[in-house]
Amino acid sequence: MTEELYLRDSYLREFEAKVLAHDSESNGVQLDRTAFYPGGGGQPCDIGKLCNGRNEHDVRKVMRGNLHIINGSLPPVGSVVKGEIDWERRYKLMRTHTAMHVLCGVVWRDYQASVTGGNMDILSGRMDFEFERLAPEVVAEIEEKINLEVGAARDVKIQILPRSVAFEIPDLIRTKINLLPEAIKKVRTVEIVGLDLQADGGTHVANTCEVGSIKISKYKSKGGINKRLYVEIGG
Repeated sequence: MTEELYLRDSYLREFEAKVLAHDSESNGVQLDRTAFYPGGGGQPCDIGKLCNGRNEHDVRKVMRGNLHIINGSLPPVGSVVKGEIDWERRYKLMRTHTAMHVLCGVVWRDYQASVTGGNMDILSGRMDFEFERLAPEVVAEIEEKINLEVGAARDVKIQILPRSVAFEIPDLIRTKINLLPEAIKKVRTVEIVGLDLQADGGTHVANTCEVGSIKISKYKSKGGINKRLYVEIGG
């Protein structure tokens, strides 16, 4: 089992780990611990570097199963490497992910609309909701509300709970379909205090004041009651 450091500390930029195995086909290594987020839930994976003595390897991609795809020769199995996250990129993704939760929290609280899909990139993203009708004035109202929540400087708290305990929390799963496999026995929750509480495995800022301004750049219907909102994060 790999210790997934990012689950408890999104601000960890560097770490040391031991190389457990190679994947020569993809030129990847598996580590006993990692702060690299492998991607998922619409959030892209981290990139950065692995350093082994004087050898420095670019981490080009991180995949589920703790596989770090690097350039150059693979560091020996059993050797110790130092991992360095591309922090500027990671922090922007953290801000973006928290912004998406602010949006989801406001829409759920004030319009009782379920999430039907979503994706994000650096300082931009989209989210689909079940809205019967979405008029321009409602979009403007949502944008005002989400920026008020950012300005409220709400703390963001992380917990890892037994599955049985987590699923006693009302509305923990905001997607239309529960995407958590039965094999997952512990559930990580992300709470924006006073606004939102969801099951989530991604990286987030510690307070909404770090997010920056959120602009709903456009919206459109995806058919039926499925409406898509596009957001951009300032800075």
